[in-house]
Parts: sequence; structure tokens; C-alpha cells
Amino acid sequence: MFSTKQRRLLLGLLCLIGGLQFLTLWPAQSLAEQSPWEQHMQAGITAYRQGKYAEAEKQWTAGLEVAISFGTHDPRYATSLSNLAELYQTQGRYGEAEPLYKRSIGIRVRAFGPEHSVVGQSLNNLAELYRAQGRYGDAAPLFKRSLGILEKTLGPEHRIVATSLNNLAELYRTQGRYDEAEPFYKRSLGLMEKTLGPEHPNVAISLNNLALLYKAQSRYADAELLYKRSLGIVERTLGPENPLVAASLSNLAELYRTQGRYGDAERFNKRSLGIVEKTLGRGHPLVAVSLSNLAELYQTQGRYAEAEPLYKRSLGIVEKSFGPKHSHVAQSLENFASMLRKTGRNAEAARIEMRAKIIRANLPE
Repeated sequence: MFSTKQRRLLLGLLCLIGGLQFLTLWPAQSLAEQSPWEQHMQAGITAYRQGKYAEAEKQWTAGLEVAISFGTHDPRYATSLSNLAELYQTQGRYGEAEPLYKRSIGIRVRAFGPEHSVVGQSLNNLAELYRAQGRYGDAAPLFKRSLGILEKTLGPEHRIVATSLNNLAELYRTQGRYDEAEPFYKRSLGLMEKTLGPEHPNVAISLNNLALLYKAQSRYADAELLYKRSLGIVERTLGPENPLVAASLSNLAELYRTQGRYGDAERFNKRSLGIVEKTLGRGHPLVAVSLSNLAELYQTQGRYAEAEPLYKRSLGIVEKSFGPKHSHVAQSLENFASMLRKTGRNAEAARIEMRAKIIRANLPE
């Protein structure tokens, strides 16, 4: 199964697992009114949300080249840097993302001052990068500084403050600091409900993340109630075949697998897989996640013949989406090898494990 960190990365903008990022959007205009830079930014956002990372990188890199003409202290240049950094983070390219985030923050501090809300959002994004890397000591002060700036500039009950509270809670949950995480989750959820209404998709995300905490604490009944409420909201507001519905179904399926409720888990996993295949296409990275989750369920039950083709297909999608030397490929290989060992195919498993080991040995620090 994909690790929590890797599932969060693969989910990208769906944001139902892990912290929330602030992707920089520019005021919407008709295509005819947009400058070339704005066109590249919007095309990149569209591609990124569709999981077309190569196209997003192409568009945002082109936008960055245009932004250079504005001067390297222009806020539009900072936007180009920040969005590229978010893309690289989603792909696990942490070493490339960090300097772009830092340059973007520096530009925004000079342009707007150190206490501006856009600086607070930028600090959050860098903190999310550090959290993804397990650099919790670096992440914590940035999350806290970001929250302080946003509360001061936007007010303590702004919806963006709710997002910042969620992210600090996510850091605490990741560290196993559950008692500290819960009040931040609850305050975030309350603000989301107050500012957006109880049926908003962002409320569903907050419910989901609090459910993740309860699941980690083995509070399964509490988690199930929140997951089901989250699922109901996204089904009603976004329709029954939205990718966020698929993510909610996947989370419920994982809860049921943990409890040994395999029939329920299979039903929800299959529905989740069907939605992402239909809405995002059979080659989308989220499809790889769904396939891997269903394969893991079958492996848990000893249904190896059903698990194997799912692992293989998931691996193929990940290789095509991220390239053959990516950490996600190594994780997929390790998942497949684990199943092979359970079926006594140790020589084949060893070859696959060696390939994963070589990939990991050559990953950038």
C-alpha cells in the first residue's frame, strides 16, 4: 500500500489526506483578456488539477520565463516560483521545490511586508514541504508563524485561518501528538462550518481529517461517523461521481480494512476506483492509488491472483506518470514484491526489490 505521505502527494489538489496548500491563483479573466503570463498560469493550473504534471510544468516554466521580463522582484515572478514549487512537491521533487519556495517568500516579503497574508500563505507552503519530508522541527515554527500572520491580517475567524489551523493539526497528528492535534482540528472545523456553511466541500475535508485522527487513535466508531458525514457532503454538493467522492470512499474502505470488514472495504474500494477511472482517466495517478489499495485488500485476504494484476497496472501508471526512477515507483515495486514473497516467488521478489533499492539509492537527498 502507498504510504500516507505518498498517498498525500499523489492526491495532489484533492487534499482529502494531509495538509492543505495555497496554490496561487490570479484573478479570473476571459482568455481574450489574459496576458501571455496569465494564460500560462491558468493552463498550468488546469493541467495540474487533472494530474497532467508534465504539461503543468511546461506551462508554468513558460510562465516563469515570461515573468522574468517583469523583474525578479515582481509578485508575478513569485507566483510562478511558488506554483512550480508546489508541482515539484507533489511529485516528490523536494530538493527542487525548497529553493523556489524560499525565493518566492523573499520576493513577497519585499513586495508586501513580512506580515502580509500572502506571506503567511507562502510560509504555510514551505512548512508543508518540510512536513512531507519529516522535517518537523523546521515545519513547526513556520506553521505557527503562518497562523499568527493570518490571524492578525485576516482575523481569527477567516476561512484561510481555518486551513492554517488544519495544517498545524496535521503536523501534530503526523508526530503522534494526538491530544494537541484534536483542538486545532475542531477549531478548524468550526470555522469552516461558520464561514462556508455546513454543506461546503471544505467542511467535508475538515471532517475527513478529524476522522483520520480518530482512526489513528483506534476510535473507529467516531471516525466512521465523520467519514460518512464527509462523504454525504461531497456527494450532495459535487455529485456522486466527483474525485473527492472517490477519495472519501477510499478513506472509508481503509477504515473498514483496518477493522477486518473486508466486504465493506471491497465495495467502497471498487466504487472509488470506478469513479476515478471515469472522471480522471485510466492513466491518472489517483487510479494507481485506487488500484494499489484494492490490491492490498486482496493481499490481506490471501487473494493473490486477484491482487497481482492490480499491482502491475498500478506500477505501470506510476512509471508513466512520474518516470521510472521516482520514489513512487520504488514504493510500487516494494508493494508488488511483498505480495510475491507471500506466494513463494522469492527469486522474482528479490529482483524487484533490488530495482527498488537502486531507485532509492539514487534519489536526491
